[in-house]
Amino acid sequence: MKVHEDQQPIPAAREEALKSPKELKAYLDKYVVGQERAKIVLATSVYYHYKRIRHNPISQKPINTATESPLNELSGSPYMFSTRGSKGSITDENLLELAKDAGKMSMLRPRGFTKPPEETDPEIKTDKDKVVIDKSNILMLGPTGSGKTLLAQTLARILDVPFAICDCTTLTSAGYVGEDVESVIGKLLQNANGDVEKCQQGIVFLDEVDKIARAPNTQHLKDIGGEGVQQGLLKMLEGTVLNVADKGKKIKGETVAVDTTNILFIAAGAFNGLDKVVQQRKNVKYLGFGTPVTAVPEEKSSILYDNQENKEEFDNKAHDELIQRAEDCDLIEFGLIPEFVGRMPKLCSFHSLDEDILIRILTEPKNALIKQFKQSFKLDNCELTMSDAALKAIAQNAMKKKMGARSLRAQMERHLLSAMYEVPGSDIIQVIVDEDVIRDNVPPTFVRALDPKHLEYDTDKSESTMVDVQETDIDDILDSNPKVH
Repeated sequence: MKVHEDQQPIPAAREEALKSPKELKAYLDKYVVGQERAKIVLATSVYYHYKRIRHNPISQKPINTATESPLNELSGSPYMFSTRGSKGSITDENLLELAKDAGKMSMLRPRGFTKPPEETDPEIKTDKDKVVIDKSNILMLGPTGSGKTLLAQTLARILDVPFAICDCTTLTSAGYVGEDVESVIGKLLQNANGDVEKCQQGIVFLDEVDKIARAPNTQHLKDIGGEGVQQGLLKMLEGTVLNVADKGKKIKGETVAVDTTNILFIAAGAFNGLDKVVQQRKNVKYLGFGTPVTAVPEEKSSILYDNQENKEEFDNKAHDELIQRAEDCDLIEFGLIPEFVGRMPKLCSFHSLDEDILIRILTEPKNALIKQFKQSFKLDNCELTMSDAALKAIAQNAMKKKMGARSLRAQMERHLLSAMYEVPGSDIIQVIVDEDVIRDNVPPTFVRALDPKHLEYDTDKSESTMVDVQETDIDDILDSNPKVH
């Protein structure tokens, strides 16, 4: 019996085992330090998203009975569906041929006929009864430099799927100067090398999504870069077919239809000021009468007194606690429209980075910053050495600047500029960075290789010195002999 294309199993590429959420988190731990809750949320969401893609029924090709029907196998018979002979009369030979053909028809089972219940494929029968699982897009909240973009990039690398980063600050409403909303899918299609099927299962990262919040006091003006962009993203987030211009096509202006139903959207933003919105809703006050019992004395003292030690750490803890309590109503109050917030059902908050985590970021990950600079100096046959006190000083300066992990590279570039200028083409074999280099902005210590010429000169000088010493010793001994006698 023929096996038709619509009854074939899913291709082997889709049957590969997905990595479990624990395996995804273990991979993220190699590249990202801290943010344990955010790793769990992202790993779990991505796993169930691609599990949903495999579970949902695949649209089958329409059946073409004109080409695939078994009746066509009999169409070649000269006597099929014809009772006339060559002279227009029925002969005994014709009747024998028709009987043979009738026997063939009884043995065949055309596709139009109903199969017996015991031979019906249960998977094909229950395809219509399957529960279709909808996707859950993710909205990440956290301060700048906390690892939001790095987590999404690392996940896309391990999943081997197309990944596109879109800066929402460049998006405008249709018809205005700037990039249209469809350019987001265009970037994803370009990263997928024009493969539409692969593009339809990719990940889109909407960075700086808080910058498209509704602008205040614009009742009589059209907000082309805020609320208008949010409205343009609504159908794309939910799932629709977009006509995207394919830059790989030879014909200019030719478009490709891309279905966004199975594309995972991850939006991220710093949302500066959201903690004040949550604080207003929770009615948490640190000044005046009626202070709630839930107020922490350490947090209260850190805000009241500027001379409090570790003030940055206490302020970060208070900010993180309020961000973790953020809800949909707070995001709407911040400036996002309810339709946009409703299409981002998963909220993932990132905490601020403290001193210990910043030190670990410098040393622990596979592509840690210290490892990168050491490898850069190693290309010039030079060794970079940094003390623990220097690493601690870098972390403390980064906390004061409130730029997160991004300020670490800025400080490394600043303090190692003189070393990166002097090392190439010189005899420097080691660069030593101490705490004074970071705190007092003094140049690092250079260790140079010994020049053979200088080495010979020093050797001769040392030998002559030894000879002089020996001679003076002998003279002293000779002078002292008469005194002994």
